[in-house]
Amino acid sequence: MLVWLAQYLEPFFRPMAVFQYLTLRGILGIMTALCVSLLLGPWFIRKMVQKQIGQAVRNDGPKSHLSKSGTPTMGGALLLFAISISVFLWADLTNRFVWAVLFITITYGLVGWVDDYRKVIEKNSRGLPARWKYFWQSVAGIAVAIFLYTTAQSPVETQLYVPFFKNVTLDLGWGYLLLVYFVVVGASNAVNLTDGLDGLAIMPTVMVGSALGIIAYLVGHANFATYLHIPYVPGTGELVVFCGALAGAGLGFLWFNTYPAQVFMGDVGALALGGALGVIAVIVRHEIVFFIMSGIFVMETVSVILQVASFKLTGRRIFRMAPLHHHFELKGWPEPRVIVRFWIITVMLVLIGLATLKLR
Repeated sequence: MLVWLAQYLEPFFRPMAVFQYLTLRGILGIMTALCVSLLLGPWFIRKMVQKQIGQAVRNDGPKSHLSKSGTPTMGGALLLFAISISVFLWADLTNRFVWAVLFITITYGLVGWVDDYRKVIEKNSRGLPARWKYFWQSVAGIAVAIFLYTTAQSPVETQLYVPFFKNVTLDLGWGYLLLVYFVVVGASNAVNLTDGLDGLAIMPTVMVGSALGIIAYLVGHANFATYLHIPYVPGTGELVVFCGALAGAGLGFLWFNTYPAQVFMGDVGALALGGALGVIAVIVRHEIVFFIMSGIFVMETVSVILQVASFKLTGRRIFRMAPLHHHFELKGWPEPRVIVRFWIITVMLVLIGLATLKLR
């Protein structure tokens, strides 16, 4: 929105041209979302407490979690508000990639909101039935896949690039639709599964989102893309603003979500942020690198799959409890230790992912 205003005023006031610089708008996106989160956080938490919108804790989980019962939840709504405000202010709203990411973020946020509302407000322990949750996630995922496929302006946008190699690409054809679907829906549910401890999911989300912002800038810059032998996709640089807004909002939310948490993200935040990361990874053509950087999310998801499969096939459990973070809690690790160690692993994986940009 302010980009349009700056373009209009530039002929009359030359300093307005500074707002055309992507790096500046990315920084402003971070600061705007951070300030919105920090300023509205206390008010949001008070409102949730007044309305008694608190987290229900499972009796079969770690006993240390029983004290979390009643902690305000659905904090993801604050995250999405901060991100949206920042993006609408600083992003170029004529960019199709920005709208694709916003569509998934808001749609998945609504799905998560319905799930949280039924659990917390209506006291329905099942929330939104899994089949309906996956149905609406799938509808939105397929819709954005079709949009990206039909609006692709070059073959580069629908090819799969393999890291560590300069010229290894796979023409996916219609298989691109399946790739987008699995990456977006899978990332959304992976972040949701990880969101089980105070700050555990939000910090890796911030780190991976920030790394994707760097990749988006490089992929959208012809000179950098050529130098690094990565795909050049015009327009992806504008996602720097969204990634910046995600990072800023996430850090602001972490201020209140850090151990011991004053507010939880809920499905409204986890599903939306995971979906956003997935669609950004697809747009910048770095799905495999995204898989590497999101190793914590992947391990959490795989632990659930293995646990369910093992119990159904053999009647035995591989882990003391799934997702994986609960396994370490039941082994005696204090919650902060689990959280910080998972953060450290994410830092290492993100650095490995970024290193692939040069190791070709």
